[in-house]
Amino acid sequence: MSDGTAGTATVEDLDVRLERHRVELTGYCYRMLGSSFEAEDAVQDTLVRAWRSFDKFEGRSSLRSWLYRIATNVCLDMLTAGNKRARPMDLTEATPLARAALSPRPDHTWLEPMPDTRVLPTVQDPAEAAVAKESVRLAFMAALQKLPPKQRAVLILREVLAWKASEVAELLDTSVASVNSALQRARATLAERAEAGADAEVSDPLDEEQQKLLERYVAAFEGYDMAALTALLHEDAVMTMPPFDLWLTGHDDITGFMTTIGAACEGSRLLPVEVNGLPGFAQYKPDPEKGGFTPWAVQILEISDGRLTGFHFYLDTRRWFPLFDLPLHLDGDTDEVEQGA
Repeated sequence: MSDGTAGTATVEDLDVRLERHRVELTGYCYRMLGSSFEAEDAVQDTLVRAWRSFDKFEGRSSLRSWLYRIATNVCLDMLTAGNKRARPMDLTEATPLARAALSPRPDHTWLEPMPDTRVLPTVQDPAEAAVAKESVRLAFMAALQKLPPKQRAVLILREVLAWKASEVAELLDTSVASVNSALQRARATLAERAEAGADAEVSDPLDEEQQKLLERYVAAFEGYDMAALTALLHEDAVMTMPPFDLWLTGHDDITGFMTTIGAACEGSRLLPVEVNGLPGFAQYKPDPEKGGFTPWAVQILEISDGRLTGFHFYLDTRRWFPLFDLPLHLDGDTDEVEQGA
Protein backbone atom coordinates (compact mmCIF):
# COMPACT_ATOMS: atom_id res chain seq x y z
CA MET A 1 0.00 0.00 0.00
CA SER A 2 2.95 2.28 0.34
CA ASP A 3 3.20 5.21 -2.04
CA GLY A 4 5.87 7.24 -0.35
CA THR A 5 6.03 9.28 2.82
CA ALA A 6 5.81 12.88 3.74
CA GLY A 7 8.53 15.26 2.90
CA THR A 8 9.03 18.77 1.70
CA ALA A 9 6.36 19.50 -0.87
CA THR A 10 5.15 22.56 -2.66
CA VAL A 11 1.46 23.37 -2.61
CA GLU A 12 1.20 22.23 -6.22
CA ASP A 13 2.98 18.94 -5.49
CA LEU A 14 0.69 18.26 -2.54
CA ASP A 15 -2.45 19.01 -4.55
CA VAL A 16 -1.32 16.57 -7.24
CA ARG A 17 -0.46 13.86 -4.70
CA LEU A 18 -3.81 14.19 -2.96
CA GLU A 19 -5.77 14.34 -6.19
CA ARG A 20 -4.32 11.00 -7.33
CA HIS A 21 -6.42 9.32 -4.66
CA ARG A 22 -9.74 11.02 -5.42
CA VAL A 23 -11.34 8.22 -7.46
CA GLU A 24 -10.53 5.36 -5.09
CA LEU A 25 -11.51 7.46 -2.06
CA THR A 26 -14.80 8.33 -3.75
CA GLY A 27 -15.41 4.62 -4.31
CA TYR A 28 -14.73 3.92 -0.64
CA CYS A 29 -16.95 6.73 0.63
CA TYR A 30 -19.69 5.77 -1.83
CA ARG A 31 -19.73 2.20 -0.52
CA MET A 32 -19.82 3.54 3.03
CA LEU A 33 -22.56 6.12 2.50
CA GLY A 34 -24.67 4.83 -0.39
CA SER A 35 -24.97 8.36 -1.77
CA SER A 36 -23.20 9.76 -4.82
CA PHE A 37 -23.27 13.35 -3.64
CA GLU A 38 -22.48 12.63 0.01
CA ALA A 39 -19.52 10.52 -1.14
CA GLU A 40 -18.10 13.37 -3.20
CA ASP A 41 -18.66 15.78 -0.30
CA ALA A 42 -16.90 13.35 2.06
CA VAL A 43 -13.90 13.07 -0.25
CA GLN A 44 -13.65 16.82 -0.64
CA ASP A 45 -13.76 17.17 3.16
CA THR A 46 -11.08 14.47 3.43
CA LEU A 47 -8.74 16.19 1.00
CA VAL A 48 -9.25 19.58 2.63
CA ARG A 49 -8.49 18.12 6.08
CA ALA A 50 -5.40 16.37 4.70
CA TRP A 51 -4.17 19.54 3.02
CA ARG A 52 -4.64 21.60 6.19
CA SER A 53 -2.94 19.08 8.49
CA PHE A 54 -0.24 17.77 6.17
CA ASP A 55 2.48 19.36 8.27
CA LYS A 56 1.41 16.97 11.07
CA PHE A 57 1.68 13.91 8.83
CA GLU A 58 4.91 12.27 9.94
CA GLY A 59 5.06 9.54 7.31
CA ARG A 60 4.74 6.64 9.76
CA SER A 61 2.17 5.21 7.36
CA SER A 62 1.68 5.71 3.65
CA LEU A 63 -0.12 8.81 2.42
CA ARG A 64 -2.84 6.49 1.10
CA SER A 65 -3.39 4.88 4.51
CA TRP A 66 -3.53 8.29 6.16
CA LEU A 67 -6.14 9.50 3.67
CA TYR A 68 -8.27 6.40 4.25
CA ARG A 69 -8.12 7.02 7.99
CA ILE A 70 -9.39 10.57 7.49
CA ALA A 71 -12.06 9.42 5.03
CA THR A 72 -13.24 6.71 7.41
CA ASN A 73 -13.65 9.21 10.23
CA VAL A 74 -15.53 11.59 7.94
CA CYS A 75 -17.91 8.81 6.85
CA LEU A 76 -18.46 7.50 10.37
CA ASP A 77 -19.32 11.03 11.50
CA MET A 78 -21.80 11.34 8.62
CA LEU A 79 -23.39 7.99 9.52
CA THR A 80 -23.97 8.76 13.20
CA ALA A 81 -27.51 9.86 12.38
CA GLY A 82 -28.22 6.21 11.57
CA ASN A 83 -29.72 6.86 8.16
CA LYS A 84 -29.56 3.79 5.91
CA ARG A 85 -30.13 4.20 2.20
CA ALA A 86 -32.38 1.70 0.48
CA ARG A 87 -33.96 0.50 -2.74
CA PRO A 88 -37.76 0.43 -3.10
CA MET A 89 -37.86 -3.35 -2.56
CA ASP A 90 -36.08 -2.89 0.77
CA LEU A 91 -38.96 -0.75 2.09
CA THR A 92 -42.23 -2.11 0.72
CA GLU A 93 -43.83 -5.12 -0.90
CA ALA A 94 -44.23 -5.24 -4.66
CA THR A 95 -47.32 -3.39 -5.83
CA PRO A 96 -49.75 -5.00 -8.30
CA LEU A 97 -50.31 -2.86 -11.37
CA ALA A 98 -53.97 -2.37 -10.45
CA ARG A 99 -52.91 -0.54 -7.27
CA ALA A 100 -49.88 1.26 -8.70
CA ALA A 101 -49.45 4.82 -7.41
CA LEU A 102 -46.46 7.15 -7.68
CA SER A 103 -45.59 8.20 -4.11
CA PRO A 104 -42.20 9.92 -3.78
CA ARG A 105 -39.98 9.74 -0.71
CA PRO A 106 -37.23 12.22 0.27
CA ASP A 107 -33.87 12.07 -1.52
CA HIS A 108 -32.04 10.80 1.58
CA THR A 109 -34.16 7.62 1.50
CA TRP A 110 -32.58 6.19 -1.59
CA LEU A 111 -29.45 4.34 -2.54
CA GLU A 112 -28.08 6.49 -5.34
CA PRO A 113 -26.48 5.61 -8.69
CA MET A 114 -22.88 6.43 -9.48
CA PRO A 115 -20.89 6.57 -12.76
CA ASP A 116 -18.16 3.93 -12.87
CA THR A 117 -15.59 6.54 -13.86
CA ARG A 118 -15.99 8.38 -10.56
CA VAL A 119 -15.46 5.36 -8.29
CA LEU A 120 -13.49 2.68 -10.16
CA PRO A 121 -9.77 3.39 -10.67
CA THR A 122 -8.21 2.02 -13.84
CA VAL A 123 -6.53 -1.33 -13.12
CA GLN A 124 -4.71 -3.74 -15.43
CA ASP A 125 -5.81 -7.00 -13.78
CA PRO A 126 -9.19 -8.14 -15.22
CA ALA A 127 -9.99 -10.11 -12.06
CA GLU A 128 -9.34 -7.06 -9.88
CA ALA A 129 -11.50 -4.93 -12.18
CA ALA A 130 -14.34 -7.45 -11.96
CA VAL A 131 -14.24 -7.46 -8.14
CA ALA A 132 -14.28 -3.67 -8.10
CA LYS A 133 -17.35 -3.56 -10.34
CA GLU A 134 -19.18 -6.18 -8.29
CA SER A 135 -18.54 -4.12 -5.16
CA VAL A 136 -20.54 -1.12 -6.43
CA ARG A 137 -23.51 -3.01 -7.83
CA LEU A 138 -26.83 -2.00 -6.35
CA ALA A 139 -27.47 -5.35 -4.64
CA PHE A 140 -24.11 -5.31 -2.85
CA MET A 141 -24.49 -1.64 -1.97
CA ALA A 142 -27.91 -2.36 -0.51
CA ALA A 143 -26.45 -5.24 1.50
CA LEU A 144 -23.76 -2.95 2.93
CA GLN A 145 -26.50 -0.65 4.20
CA LYS A 146 -27.67 -3.46 6.51
CA LEU A 147 -24.39 -3.32 8.43
CA PRO A 148 -23.47 -1.02 11.33
CA PRO A 149 -21.01 1.65 10.14
CA LYS A 150 -17.82 0.14 11.61
CA GLN A 151 -18.66 -3.34 10.33
CA ARG A 152 -19.29 -1.76 6.96
CA ALA A 153 -15.85 -0.15 7.01
CA VAL A 154 -14.16 -3.41 8.02
CA LEU A 155 -15.91 -5.41 5.30
CA ILE A 156 -15.04 -2.89 2.58
CA LEU A 157 -11.42 -2.54 3.65
CA ARG A 158 -10.84 -6.28 4.07
CA GLU A 159 -13.01 -7.85 1.35
CA VAL A 160 -13.11 -5.17 -1.36
CA LEU A 161 -9.81 -3.34 -0.94
CA ALA A 162 -7.87 -6.38 0.36
CA TRP A 163 -6.28 -4.65 3.34
CA LYS A 164 -4.63 -6.83 5.96
CA ALA A 165 -6.39 -7.19 9.31
CA SER A 166 -3.46 -5.46 11.00
CA GLU A 167 -3.75 -2.48 8.64
CA VAL A 168 -7.48 -2.15 9.30
CA ALA A 169 -6.90 -2.43 13.04
CA GLU A 170 -4.38 0.40 12.89
CA LEU A 171 -6.71 2.55 10.81
CA LEU A 172 -9.64 2.04 13.23
CA ASP A 173 -7.50 2.22 16.39
CA THR A 174 -8.59 -1.24 17.47
CA SER A 175 -7.22 -4.78 17.73
CA VAL A 176 -6.79 -7.41 15.05
CA ALA A 177 -9.14 -9.68 17.04
CA SER A 178 -11.80 -6.96 16.99
CA VAL A 179 -11.39 -6.51 13.23
CA ASN A 180 -11.69 -10.26 12.61
CA SER A 181 -14.78 -10.44 14.82
CA ALA A 182 -16.42 -7.53 13.01
CA LEU A 183 -15.65 -9.13 9.65
CA GLN A 184 -17.23 -12.44 10.74
CA ARG A 185 -20.38 -10.66 11.93
CA ALA A 186 -20.59 -8.64 8.72
CA ARG A 187 -20.22 -11.77 6.57
CA ALA A 188 -22.89 -13.55 8.59
CA THR A 189 -25.33 -10.66 8.19
CA LEU A 190 -24.82 -10.56 4.43
CA ALA A 191 -25.17 -14.35 4.14
CA GLU A 192 -28.53 -14.18 5.92
CA ARG A 193 -29.94 -11.67 3.47
CA ALA A 194 -30.43 -12.86 -0.08
CA GLU A 195 -30.47 -9.61 -2.02
CA ALA A 196 -32.52 -9.16 -5.19
CA GLY A 197 -30.10 -8.60 -8.05
CA ALA A 198 -27.21 -10.29 -6.26
CA ASP A 199 -26.96 -12.89 -9.02
CA ALA A 200 -26.48 -10.35 -11.81
CA GLU A 201 -24.10 -11.92 -14.32
CA VAL A 202 -22.35 -9.26 -16.31
CA SER A 203 -18.90 -9.91 -17.72
CA ASP A 204 -16.28 -7.23 -18.17
CA PRO A 205 -16.24 -6.42 -21.00
CA LEU A 206 -19.69 -7.58 -22.05
CA ASP A 207 -19.65 -10.91 -23.85
CA GLU A 208 -21.30 -11.31 -27.25
CA GLU A 209 -24.56 -12.68 -25.83
CA GLN A 210 -24.90 -9.84 -23.31
CA GLN A 211 -24.13 -7.24 -25.97
CA LYS A 212 -26.81 -8.68 -28.24
CA LEU A 213 -29.29 -8.69 -25.33
CA LEU A 214 -28.65 -4.99 -24.75
CA GLU A 215 -29.04 -4.25 -28.47
CA ARG A 216 -32.39 -6.05 -28.45
CA TYR A 217 -33.38 -4.12 -25.33
CA VAL A 218 -32.60 -0.77 -26.96
CA ALA A 219 -34.59 -1.74 -30.06
CA ALA A 220 -37.54 -2.93 -27.95
CA PHE A 221 -37.54 0.09 -25.64
CA GLU A 222 -37.04 2.73 -28.32
CA GLY A 223 -39.68 1.01 -30.46
CA TYR A 224 -41.90 0.59 -27.40
CA ASP A 225 -42.47 -2.98 -28.51
CA MET A 226 -43.91 -4.69 -25.43
CA ALA A 227 -43.91 -8.16 -27.00
CA ALA A 228 -40.19 -7.83 -27.79
CA LEU A 229 -39.50 -6.44 -24.30
CA THR A 230 -41.43 -9.27 -22.64
CA ALA A 231 -39.22 -11.78 -24.46
CA LEU A 232 -36.15 -10.20 -22.82
CA LEU A 233 -37.49 -10.11 -19.26
CA HIS A 234 -37.12 -12.85 -16.69
CA GLU A 235 -40.51 -13.91 -15.35
CA ASP A 236 -39.55 -12.47 -11.93
CA ALA A 237 -37.94 -9.31 -13.31
CA VAL A 238 -38.07 -6.24 -11.06
CA MET A 239 -38.59 -2.60 -12.04
CA THR A 240 -37.97 0.31 -9.65
CA MET A 241 -38.32 4.08 -10.08
CA PRO A 242 -36.77 6.16 -7.26
CA PRO A 243 -37.78 8.63 -5.86
CA PHE A 244 -41.09 6.72 -6.01
CA ASP A 245 -41.40 3.81 -3.60
CA LEU A 246 -43.46 1.81 -6.11
CA TRP A 247 -41.80 -1.28 -7.52
CA LEU A 248 -43.19 -3.89 -9.88
CA THR A 249 -42.33 -7.52 -10.52
CA GLY A 250 -43.16 -9.79 -13.47
CA HIS A 251 -43.23 -8.84 -17.13
CA ASP A 252 -47.04 -8.47 -17.25
CA ASP A 253 -47.11 -5.74 -14.60
CA ILE A 254 -43.96 -4.08 -15.94
CA THR A 255 -45.15 -3.84 -19.54
CA GLY A 256 -48.64 -2.98 -18.33
CA PHE A 257 -47.24 -0.04 -16.40
CA MET A 258 -45.21 1.12 -19.38
CA THR A 259 -48.30 1.26 -21.60
CA THR A 260 -50.50 3.04 -19.01
CA ILE A 261 -48.94 5.25 -16.32
CA GLY A 262 -45.59 5.24 -18.13
CA ALA A 263 -46.96 5.69 -21.64
CA ALA A 264 -45.25 9.08 -22.04
CA CYS A 265 -41.96 7.17 -22.42
CA GLU A 266 -43.00 5.92 -25.83
CA GLY A 267 -40.63 7.23 -28.49
CA SER A 268 -37.71 7.61 -26.07
CA ARG A 269 -34.03 7.51 -27.04
CA LEU A 270 -31.31 5.72 -25.07
CA LEU A 271 -27.61 6.58 -24.70
CA PRO A 272 -25.31 3.98 -23.09
CA VAL A 273 -23.71 4.70 -19.71
CA GLU A 274 -21.56 2.66 -17.32
CA VAL A 275 -23.12 2.82 -13.89
CA ASN A 276 -22.63 0.83 -10.68
CA GLY A 277 -20.53 -1.77 -12.45
CA LEU A 278 -23.43 -2.62 -14.75
CA PRO A 279 -24.67 -1.62 -18.19
CA GLY A 280 -27.12 1.26 -18.24
CA PHE A 281 -28.68 3.94 -20.34
CA ALA A 282 -29.57 7.58 -20.16
CA GLN A 283 -33.20 7.78 -21.22
CA TYR A 284 -34.51 10.83 -23.06
CA LYS A 285 -38.23 11.08 -23.78
CA PRO A 286 -39.85 13.27 -26.46
CA ASP A 287 -40.02 16.96 -25.53
CA PRO A 288 -43.41 18.28 -26.74
CA GLU A 289 -42.47 21.91 -25.98
CA LYS A 290 -38.96 22.32 -27.42
CA GLY A 291 -38.88 19.37 -29.78
CA GLY A 292 -36.19 16.75 -29.68
CA PHE A 293 -35.71 14.82 -26.46
CA THR A 294 -35.50 15.78 -22.80
CA PRO A 295 -33.76 13.88 -19.96
CA TRP A 296 -36.00 11.46 -18.10
CA ALA A 297 -34.06 8.69 -16.32
CA VAL A 298 -30.76 6.95 -15.73
CA GLN A 299 -31.45 3.24 -16.19
CA ILE A 300 -29.42 0.46 -14.55
CA LEU A 301 -29.88 -3.05 -15.97
CA GLU A 302 -29.29 -6.38 -14.21
CA ILE A 303 -28.79 -9.51 -16.34
CA SER A 304 -28.85 -13.19 -15.40
CA ASP A 305 -29.13 -16.34 -17.55
CA GLY A 306 -29.50 -14.33 -20.72
CA ARG A 307 -32.51 -12.31 -19.49
CA LEU A 308 -33.07 -8.95 -17.83
CA THR A 309 -33.77 -9.58 -14.14
CA GLY A 310 -33.96 -5.98 -13.04
CA PHE A 311 -34.06 -2.50 -14.41
CA HIS A 312 -33.98 0.53 -12.23
CA PHE A 313 -35.01 4.00 -13.38
CA TYR A 314 -33.55 6.94 -11.44
CA LEU A 315 -35.85 9.79 -12.36
CA ASP A 316 -34.35 12.88 -10.70
CA THR A 317 -32.66 14.02 -13.89
CA ARG A 318 -31.64 17.46 -12.58
CA ARG A 319 -29.30 15.61 -10.24
CA TRP A 320 -28.23 12.59 -12.24
CA PHE A 321 -27.57 13.84 -15.77
CA PRO A 322 -24.95 16.44 -14.72
CA LEU A 323 -23.31 13.81 -12.47
CA PHE A 324 -22.91 11.58 -15.51
CA ASP A 325 -21.80 14.49 -17.74
CA LEU A 326 -24.82 13.81 -19.93
CA PRO A 327 -26.30 16.32 -22.36
CA LEU A 328 -29.48 18.08 -21.24
CA HIS A 329 -31.10 17.93 -24.67
CA LEU A 330 -31.02 15.69 -27.73
CA ASP A 331 -31.83 17.19 -31.10
CA GLY A 332 -34.71 15.35 -32.72
CA ASP A 333 -33.38 15.40 -36.29
CA THR A 334 -29.63 15.05 -36.17
CA ASP A 335 -29.07 13.41 -32.77
CA GLU A 336 -26.50 16.10 -32.09
CA VAL A 337 -26.23 16.88 -28.41
CA GLU A 338 -26.47 20.17 -26.62
CA GLN A 339 -24.46 20.13 -23.41
CA GLY A 340 -26.24 21.62 -20.44
CA ALA A 341 -24.76 24.23 -18.19
